[in-house]
Formats: sequence, C-alpha cells, structure tokens
Amino acid sequence: MRFKSIILGEEEPIIDIETGTYIQKNHFAEENVNIKKEHLGEIASTNLITEDILIIDIQMCFSAPQTIRTEMVGESVVLNFICCNNVEADIDEIESEKYTIENTHNILYTSKLNATFKIPQSEEINYLSIILSPDFYSKLINENWDLHQKFSKNILQKKTGYLTPKYVPFNSEIQWAIHEIKNCKYSGSMKKMYLEAKIKELLIFQLESLKEFESKAPVDEKDYKKLLEAKRILERNFTNAPSLLELSRLISLNEFKLKKGFKACFETTVKSYVTKLRMEYAKKLFKNKTSNVSEVAYKCGYKDISHFSAAFKTFYGFTPASFRNGHWGLKLSILYWELLDVVSLDFFMI
Repeated sequence: MRFKSIILGEEEPIIDIETGTYIQKNHFAEENVNIKKEHLGEIASTNLITEDILIIDIQMCFSAPQTIRTEMVGESVVLNFICCNNVEADIDEIESEKYTIENTHNILYTSKLNATFKIPQSEEINYLSIILSPDFYSKLINENWDLHQKFSKNILQKKTGYLTPKYVPFNSEIQWAIHEIKNCKYSGSMKKMYLEAKIKELLIFQLESLKEFESKAPVDEKDYKKLLEAKRILERNFTNAPSLLELSRLISLNEFKLKKGFKACFETTVKSYVTKLRMEYAKKLFKNKTSNVSEVAYKCGYKDISHFSAAFKTFYGFTPASFRNGHWGLKLSILYWELLDVVSLDFFMI
C-alpha cells in the first residue's frame, strides 16, 4: 500500500509512504514531518509504519487557503478520526458530506483512493488516520464479517465505501483511546504490542458507535443520498434557490420527507441552510470591499435590500451598513469576522 499527500503548487509531497518497504516484524518505523514556511504555514505529522499498519497523526495551519491531493494505492481499511471543522472534502466515487465536522469518525474501505481537501486559511487542522491492510483488519475482527454485512460486501467486492454514510460523533471511549494512542510512552516491541492492542480497542468502540448510529438513523441510506443531493443543489444554487416543492421534485423525494429528513440529518432547515450560504457569501463580498450593500444583496439572491439587511443583522448581530461604513477599526472588524466563523455560524444553523 502506498499513501501520498501533496499540496497543489508545492513540489515535495507532505507524506509519501509505501508500507511494503517496511518489513520489521517487532516494531514501528517512525517518520516525522515538520514544515514551516512563511508563504505556506506549518505542518507537523507523526507517521508510524509497519507492513500492515500506517498511523498518520497530522496537524496543519496555513497562512492562505490550500488544496491537498491525497492518493492511496492498494487495498486498505481506514479508521478515520476528524478533529477539525470546515475542510471541504471530495473523495472520488464516494458520496459524503461536503464539509468536515469536528470530533467525528468513520471507517472506510478502499482499493484505490483519490481525494481532494480544500483547507481554509488559519484553520487548525488535525486528522488521525489508522490505515490497515485487509488481512490485518480481518484478524482484528476475528474474520467475523457479520459485524458489518454491507461494509463486508464492499471489502469482498473491492468497492470503495464507508461503513456508514455519515461521520458519527466521538464518544468518551473513542476520545480516550485516541489520547492513549497519541501519547504512547513505550518503544520497540512493547510499543508495537501496545498500539496493536489499542487499535483493536478503538475499533471495538468505533463499531459499537457506528452500529448504534445506524440503528438510530433518521432516514434510510437511499433517502440520505437524496438529501445529500438536495444539499449539493442548494450549495450550487443558493443565490437562486429552488422552492421546497421544486427541490423535492429534483431529488425525487416528497416534500414532507425532504423537510423532516433535512432537519434530522443536517441539524438545520432547508431555509436556514440557504440563509447560511447566502450570509457566508455576503461576508466574502464585503471582505473584498468591491461591492456596496445593495450590490451584495442582489448578488446573494435578495431582490429587496431591506430583507437582506434584516437577515444579515439576525445572522451576524449587526447591520451590513455598520460593517460597510467602518464603524469599528479594520483590525477589530477582521477579528470579529473570524470569531463569527467559529462561533456564530453553528449557532444560527439551528
């Protein structure tokens, strides 16, 4: 199995590992990546490698938006743990949520993976990926493929896919197991024994958590895919968003299931999600300082400037004119925008 990750525009990859070259039986080989460039930002990654296991613990913070291309060649089962928000992920041949959500996890099987990650400026990024060979994974679960029948079919048919269609929040057991893996104090063969035991423990917690989510899933997988498509349609057309009736026809799902399912799966209503997308776009336009309030309102899909101003004030807590006219100092305004990215957007999605 080979894992390669590169920032578009940079010559050297962040990570380029081929596990087959590491044949040590009694310990992990360790590689550390530390990159600090003024034009780029900071990257730190600890990579632990054996023939059947690759553990990648990576932290990044960029001084400008970046796009990372990741490739994995060869069969693998990936225990994936996301500890950050706002990364736009696009994985070939897989339908999933567009943006990462902090402290969520899932399990992925892939025989060949190509993924693109768009990372915003100044966002603290943290991923932990534990990548296992299918043979090692089958030993961990004692070849009990009945633990996850649908996922097992993907593995047996060599079809890339997640165990569940949606990333699921960490529970306390998962959080603690991650902490113990990241802070392992052993070395040599003791370290290998310890980490293999902790990976099995973590997998047990994951399977329990994911199966619990599946049993409580608000919609079935077929409807969830339709709701994901509705979300993508809104993201592409939020300035001229379709009505609920039009959207339900576009995804072949009745209006009641659309309204109820969207709220259950994405924790926001269709109307609130459109408003969120419009307000985020308005913020970008105001940051560029090229448009006045009426122009921004029109570009965001509002025919009436008073409706735009009211929505803006409800969403951000102050009027667009207040920001446009510079009632606060420039530095304070920028800091306020960034704070809103982290706090206010999640609050107003409810």
